[in-house]
Amino acid sequence: MSDLDPNLSVSDDSTPEPTPAEETPEPSASAESPPAEESASETADEMTEAYEPREIAVNDLNDEALAAAYSASVVTVEEGTMVVGRVVRIDNDEVLIDIGFKSEGVIPSRELSIRNDADPGDVVAIDEEVEALVLQKEDKEGRLILSKKRAQYERAWGNVEEVKAAGGVVSGTVIEVVKGGLIVDIGLRGFLPASLVDLRRVRDLQPFVGSKVEAKIIELDKNRNNVVLSRRAWLEETQKEQREEFLENLKPGEVRRGVVSSVVPFGAFIDLGGMDGLVHVSELSWRHVDHPGSVVSVGDEVEVQVLEVDPSRERISLSLKATQQDPWQEFAATHRVGELVYGRVTKLVPFGAFVQVGESIEGLTHISEMSAHHVEVPEQVVTPGEELWVKIIDIDLQRRRISLSIKQAAEGGVVSAEFQEAFGEHAFDEEGNYLGAATDGEPPEPGTEDGAGMDEVENLEAVAHA
Repeated sequence: MSDLDPNLSVSDDSTPEPTPAEETPEPSASAESPPAEESASETADEMTEAYEPREIAVNDLNDEALAAAYSASVVTVEEGTMVVGRVVRIDNDEVLIDIGFKSEGVIPSRELSIRNDADPGDVVAIDEEVEALVLQKEDKEGRLILSKKRAQYERAWGNVEEVKAAGGVVSGTVIEVVKGGLIVDIGLRGFLPASLVDLRRVRDLQPFVGSKVEAKIIELDKNRNNVVLSRRAWLEETQKEQREEFLENLKPGEVRRGVVSSVVPFGAFIDLGGMDGLVHVSELSWRHVDHPGSVVSVGDEVEVQVLEVDPSRERISLSLKATQQDPWQEFAATHRVGELVYGRVTKLVPFGAFVQVGESIEGLTHISEMSAHHVEVPEQVVTPGEELWVKIIDIDLQRRRISLSIKQAAEGGVVSAEFQEAFGEHAFDEEGNYLGAATDGEPPEPGTEDGAGMDEVENLEAVAHA
């Protein structure tokens, strides 16, 4: 191999000259990208120069502060404490509440409301914020058990005690009828007795269910869970001026029209258009009354006389019989001592027999006036229900007593006016024989099987010819 020419470069020897077929092709459009890459590179360089890294977190908490921060982010609960949460789920038998605890709290349906058998969907709504009391931090299934009802109860007791101390009024919805009254929802179950629902006793309480009422608190006992309300007391307080004016204008002796509002064993209450007055059973009728219901009924319109007005006690005493004809006055005006009347034995007593001789009029036939002969017991002469003639021997209108005699009726006398048509002088012939015929509702003909005995016939004949 010959030595190389020092003037010849290596590149000249290693790089052959291109032939026409191997000429370099024209550059394509993609070959022009180097300028764009240079531009992107320049922009990235500029951004790198402008970016200043920011600090994402600052480690400014020491161990103690960090532990406190962790504790603050986790809710702790204890049984008997109040918590607030958001409703996240509603089922038929329970409601789930998010209180920020490690798990949702559970409110059983029975702990949702003071209303029995309440539908959970009617009590709370999704996302609603509720307050609840912690019953169990962890039950056997590991659940947190809460009670909305008891939380409401605790809050309500505080409010109710304040209202009671201030003599205020509570309002609530009647939720059910129970024996003896109503249950009112005032945040807890308040009992409203039937006698305190209105100014007068209400017979049908069902229409009050669902209505809102206002009432005074008359009894409060947290230990016994007992709250007694009175709507009547609230009504009396709000209508005090009207009642005072009504009582001021009501005077004893006045006769007023009213409506029977209620009937009780001891009488009847009459609505006079502003207040109720009491007609005692003894003032219902001149005759004996076993029960007020036999004389009046609720809704009856009656006319009564005012006996007494007591403004301090707001009581009105009334009389129904005072507006009716006094049968004793009527009897005394139409009968005289010595007259013969027809009566019926109503009762036997050791000292004689009571005989009814008129409407609501009974007289006593003493045992000594039963017969001309000695009588040991009244049963020897008469029996209850027996009808017979008796003579009036005394009338004491003031004491409302009439003394009668069977023995003296046998001695003759004048027949009273109501029996004159049947047993007057015209009813007998010249020889004293009875001519009249008994009719329905009149005493039987003397001498018949159901009439007077022969002695009585002779006496009546003597009366006719007297």
